[in-house]
Amino acid sequence: MKISTEIGSAAKIIGEEKAVEYVAKAGFDAWDFSMFAMCKYDWENKTLFENDHILASGDYLAFAKRLKQIGLDNGIVCNQSHAPFPTYCEEIQSYFKRAIECTAEAGGKICVIHPDNYIGPEENAEIYREFLPFAKSYGVKLATENMWNWDDEKGHSCFAACATPESFCAHVDALNDDFMVACLDVGHAEMKGSDTSAVEMIKALGSRLQALHLHDNDKLHDSHQIPFSMDINFEEIIKALKEINYTGYLTLEADAYLSAYTKENIYNGIVKMAESAKKLSDMYKNC
Repeated sequence: MKISTEIGSAAKIIGEEKAVEYVAKAGFDAWDFSMFAMCKYDWENKTLFENDHILASGDYLAFAKRLKQIGLDNGIVCNQSHAPFPTYCEEIQSYFKRAIECTAEAGGKICVIHPDNYIGPEENAEIYREFLPFAKSYGVKLATENMWNWDDEKGHSCFAACATPESFCAHVDALNDDFMVACLDVGHAEMKGSDTSAVEMIKALGSRLQALHLHDNDKLHDSHQIPFSMDINFEEIIKALKEINYTGYLTLEADAYLSAYTKENIYNGIVKMAESAKKLSDMYKNC
């Protein structure tokens, strides 16, 4: 079972080029192309900030190609990507084709695009339907992801698009297309208030499940920490993945974990992430 990790958290500290290099040297088989820098969203004013990142420029494809080559030069590939969010922002939706192009140029096979948290399967299907033919023309699958909202009164997460097995399956099935798949965020599924679990999600999704976001939390907050550092039972999750014959990558999204590191010691953090991912891979092989 091959292992991968997102590069967005490391890129904030050392840039995307060095992030891909370090991910390879740490022992990962692949890298997940985080494209959040393509759009910088102002959550307070619900608009986009000015942005001078190369992914927002006319050189975005050349940049994706350069990252691919860095990966290949170091023996790894891009397995998947993550488009900017939130999807309810129409300005961000205008960047989805760019994200799909970058995914293909980098060599990725799946582009994760969040659903709009606040609408249902048929309404979200209309959003995905707009981009699906374009993605298919590039040989890139689209993946929706299980989300969460927050209930301030109860102090825990509450329903959002794809947050339950029924909603998740309905979102994928609404497109009825082999190029529309599921990316399970294990941490989101384990948060109190989601009324489900990662194991339940995996068994319900079955063959729809073709991508993962793996990270740990305290079963309450969306902590995005390194696996085996908090409260999620990964042994049960790996057994469920084996049960449905999951054949995709084990991709980490422990992006908050690296925030404690600096430019000088971040490689050590990436190595520890690779060690945790290898442990998950060994569990899959041996269960």
